Amino acid sequence: MKDRPRWIIIGMFALAVSVSSAAAQQPHVSKEFWSLYKARFLNGSGRIVDNANGDISHSEGQGYGLLLSFLADNPADFEQIWSFTRTELLIRDDGLAAWKWDPAATPHVTDSNNATDGDILIAYALALAGSSWHRLDYVEQAVRIANSLLSHTVVGVKGQTVLLPATAGFGAGEREDAPVINPSYWIFEALPVMALLAPSDDWAKLSEDGLALLRVSQFGPRRLPAEWESLAQKPKPAAGFPQEFGYNAVRIPLYLMRANIYDRDLLTRLSQGMTNEGGTLSTIDLETGRTKEPLSDPGYQIINHVIGCVLNGTKLPASVQQFEPILYYPSTLQLLALAFVRERHPECL
Repeated sequence: MKDRPRWIIIGMFALAVSVSSAAAQQPHVSKEFWSLYKARFLNGSGRIVDNANGDISHSEGQGYGLLLSFLADNPADFEQIWSFTRTELLIRDDGLAAWKWDPAATPHVTDSNNATDGDILIAYALALAGSSWHRLDYVEQAVRIANSLLSHTVVGVKGQTVLLPATAGFGAGEREDAPVINPSYWIFEALPVMALLAPSDDWAKLSEDGLALLRVSQFGPRRLPAEWESLAQKPKPAAGFPQEFGYNAVRIPLYLMRANIYDRDLLTRLSQGMTNEGGTLSTIDLETGRTKEPLSDPGYQIINHVIGCVLNGTKLPASVQQFEPILYYPSTLQLLALAFVRERHPECL
């Protein structure tokens, strides 16, 4: 601290004060549920284990772990997760995280490309924790990540501002149908905080254009966005990827609602489109509109129930209010959903 120029310290304090208003509005994960989550997915080294994906860790999981531990008000767990993230994933020259860490491989980082949503989650959690817990080192790291994201992944395309999924592989000159984007990488609640960390009008434009993109991305009989979309001309499912509304996409409505974006038409279309004939949220084949895989875990099913809550005031059933973590990803979505409802819509409990 003493070696930092005074203007940096003053700037960080000002940023912390600004971000604290956002932090104060965040919901909280119950300590009981956080204990269950970390017993299942957080190992002693500080890595979040994706137990449905070969027990690898990735920047997305580390970012979710940081955010959930912040929402559970657990600085010790936050620091443990951050320590692994900082030492094992932040190995790139640009301040972004390598996305994949495999315990069965040597070296453990098997793909040093970044995943933009993971970086946003990490920076967002660091900013919230740094401002709430008076850790300027967290805020400074968040500033570095946000500036790098702005420089390398926030790009203009035909008058729109969009988010590249990574620094390599999706932009102009790298694919014939570039740019290719993933609509579920827009973490809308984090974008105003990114604008505090790395001031630019592009963050607000990114949010506006991301929402506009979701409104026009209506593919197949169910009128759903694609997991991966080409923006080379008008939006369409990108070549070389499954033509589906998949695992990543199911979190889009949750991200919208956590950012207080209650677009009734959009949320209703997403909810109806991703629900199969039996009433179960599912992955969907875009071309045929058929169910690819029913997603019966409460962590998936809660998303439709939260949509019912925010649009119609419908109470959440007991089945999704109970938390028995089995798989990393749906368990993460369930905690984020429950935290949101407890903070902003307790009438639905």
